[in-house]
Amino acid sequence: MPRPMSRAALTGAVGSSPAAGPVPTATPPAPAPGGLRERKKQRTRDALIRAALELFTAHGYDATTVDEIAEAVDVSQRTFFRYFASKEEVVFAVQEIMEAAFLEELRARPASEGPLEALRAAVREAWDGIAVAVESVIPLELHMRTQQMIESTPALVAAGLRRGTEIEEQLACLIARREGLDVRTDPRPRVVVAAFSGVMRVASKVWSERNDVSVTAIRELTVSYLDQLRPALAEDWRTR
Repeated sequence: MPRPMSRAALTGAVGSSPAAGPVPTATPPAPAPGGLRERKKQRTRDALIRAALELFTAHGYDATTVDEIAEAVDVSQRTFFRYFASKEEVVFAVQEIMEAAFLEELRARPASEGPLEALRAAVREAWDGIAVAVESVIPLELHMRTQQMIESTPALVAAGLRRGTEIEEQLACLIARREGLDVRTDPRPRVVVAAFSGVMRVASKVWSERNDVSVTAIRELTVSYLDQLRPALAEDWRTR
């Protein structure tokens, strides 16, 4: 799920004694300073993400410098590195929101669903709400352009595969817990997650090469590819 933005804590209202008569309406208390600071930090972080992705998609990932990103937000390079360790981390910041949404949907799937069914249903549910999650940080159209940029940048494709390996391990452990298995001794959770992740990567690649880069397009393509997974593994293709 999208990372929740910090909210200011409200102080308690002023009380009154029954014998004291009417008390003038109190001015609403100001948000706690810590809450204000956190909201400012979140705004700065979101601004850096948006500026970076705009620059990456317009001029290329390799051609864009951290100084240019910081300048676009009117902050220092030092401020940039308070929020992100590298340009690569900025690229995948919104992707992390999507991954968190997917993991939460998977945890919520009923125990009666099999592993592959639960993964497929979680993807569909996550895509249904992804526009809200993404647009809490950047315009959806910019996110779609960013995905295309990632697919056309070798360094980011490699980074995405590395990050994908980490997510796959989380998914395998989650599936193992759902099924009451030990992921260290039973290979099935990792096998089903590997197959699922492979389909997801192929669908994303195909989608990035098409003219329609809408959420509807990637959602429908992803689901249609996942629907082919079981038949592709089970059927004898030569008889079709």
